[in-house]
Amino acid sequence: MPSGIWRFEEFELDQGAFELRRAGKPVRLERIPFEFLCLLVERNGQMVARQEILDRIWGKDVFLDADNAINTAARKIRQALRENPETPRFLHTISGKGYRFDATLIAQTPASTDVPKLPTTPKRSNPVRVLWVSLLVVAMIVALSLFARRSFLRETRQPPGKIMLVVLPLENLSGNPQEDYFADGMTEEMITQLGRLDPQRLGVIARTSAMQYKGTHEGTAQIAKELGVQYLLEGSVRRAGNNIRVTVQLIQSSDQTHIWAEDYDRQLSDVLELQSDVARAVAGKIQLELSEQAEARLAATPRVNPEAYEAYLEGLQAWNLRTPESIKRSIADFNAAIAVDPNYALAYVGLADAYNLAPVFRVAKPAEAFPRAEAAATHALSLDGQLGEAHTALGFSKAHFDFDWPAAENEYQRGIDLDPNSANAHLFYSNSYLSPLGRHDEAISEMKRAIELDPLSPPVQSFLGRTYVWARRYDDAREQFLHCIEINPNFVLNHERLSHLDAQLGNYEGAIAEDTKARQFSGEAPANVVAGERALREAVESGGGHAFWLKLLERADEKENPPEAYTGAFGRAIIHAELGQKAEAIDWLEKSYAAHDLAMTELAITPEFDALHQDPRFQALLRRAGLAR
Repeated sequence: MPSGIWRFEEFELDQGAFELRRAGKPVRLERIPFEFLCLLVERNGQMVARQEILDRIWGKDVFLDADNAINTAARKIRQALRENPETPRFLHTISGKGYRFDATLIAQTPASTDVPKLPTTPKRSNPVRVLWVSLLVVAMIVALSLFARRSFLRETRQPPGKIMLVVLPLENLSGNPQEDYFADGMTEEMITQLGRLDPQRLGVIARTSAMQYKGTHEGTAQIAKELGVQYLLEGSVRRAGNNIRVTVQLIQSSDQTHIWAEDYDRQLSDVLELQSDVARAVAGKIQLELSEQAEARLAATPRVNPEAYEAYLEGLQAWNLRTPESIKRSIADFNAAIAVDPNYALAYVGLADAYNLAPVFRVAKPAEAFPRAEAAATHALSLDGQLGEAHTALGFSKAHFDFDWPAAENEYQRGIDLDPNSANAHLFYSNSYLSPLGRHDEAISEMKRAIELDPLSPPVQSFLGRTYVWARRYDDAREQFLHCIEINPNFVLNHERLSHLDAQLGNYEGAIAEDTKARQFSGEAPANVVAGERALREAVESGGGHAFWLKLLERADEKENPPEAYTGAFGRAIIHAELGQKAEAIDWLEKSYAAHDLAMTELAITPEFDALHQDPRFQALLRRAGLAR
């Protein structure tokens, strides 16, 4: 092992002792990140390509998901060096190419430039076994990444003077893990309730990010730093039959002071009143002056039917899982709540959200799902016109099914006016209205607002990448997709979207690699994944890009495909457009329009269709979809 010691600012990199020190004290850094750091330091001021990093640190026979290994190692280096990736002092990312270390180095003793290499793994002849091995390694990387990722969140920039708060997942003290849905649902409802108090002065972190801390051992100071909040609300819920006990405490992050705590013992039918009482107490402790409308809303909380409330919370839990089976289950649960209490407005909102997502997960066809979503959202608003989430759900169906853009805009804006702290409201306004109409700067701004409210959400982070693609900001899109991988390496949609970006730009090797990861993480049969990857690589080797797209056309008929793969009428249209087959592409778009495919809102902004815009048939389609400019 080299014996040199390199000094830079307050750090010492002691290669002989295999130790990084800060101000003389050891800094924990595992072997792979340490060797990676040694390589970067020896090449100080120069870019080190990703392939060289792989060859030097892991050896040439690396597993399939090596990119994630590099990203994970880089994150751990930044954590050890106390760096923010947005404003790095030492480790700079060269997007899509590699890394560069910049520092004024002082060598205490001569240092060798040989970085030890891990023993290479002999090649195996069985490709399915190789895939299983790679999946095991990927799982380990994912676990490490999930542990470390929060330290590398991009800096949250909140409006001046705005207070930020996070509701940490309420602990289930019932003794029955199957009751988790109740505690999780209560957490989500508290987030919504607090988010409506004074949206101009109080921002509340969204559910997806808050739930990342369920069961965590991280301290509240670290959580506050990661999310950029001034206050944390934590507590527990214990339920016995129709009796519930909720214990909550409010913590000020600046000094970790517990500034308020309270126990509430109520009947389940009074749970909404309990939530209102907590919200009112929190407002007082953080010195919010509530408007008359907010006070009236808190005072007017109705009682709920316990059976309907339980079914509603079970529906929320299923909807948040975002799988085909869970979407079906959520529809059943929300309908069960409505059957018990036909005037339960929030259950209708949940039903509308579930039907809006049903086509995404191929649970129902758009022509079946969207009218039901619209009917449910409309009925929810007839019961309570102040439900921002109902307006947002209605805006979604108005855009994707009716192509009624003025109505969609009105509903989305009303949803945001009523609930500015809803990350989903900003997300859907961006990707289902602003982007389709070519208002890209506004769309990006809305997505960034959604990320401020929900910084740990892979769907939100990844959709900013898509928003950049639609704006033709491809470098920004790639950087954002890679950032999403840092947050959650196994998020299927993000890998598929990065695959599409690579394919569109002619980087077929990258496209195949990312599509393979998407198929791995979506649970496709390993033998199929291996065979599909091999077939695509052989196609590119023999016939280049044209053969690649022809092979994708074949795969469009396969039963197993990850979400957003090029399947269905819209996906086939993209493939034919890339093949230069304009007439066939428009034929498939006609079918997509007739079926009200969810993606038809992207007709005017999909890059692969740029060559079709002068075609009269394409222009006619744009007019019919209300997207002609």
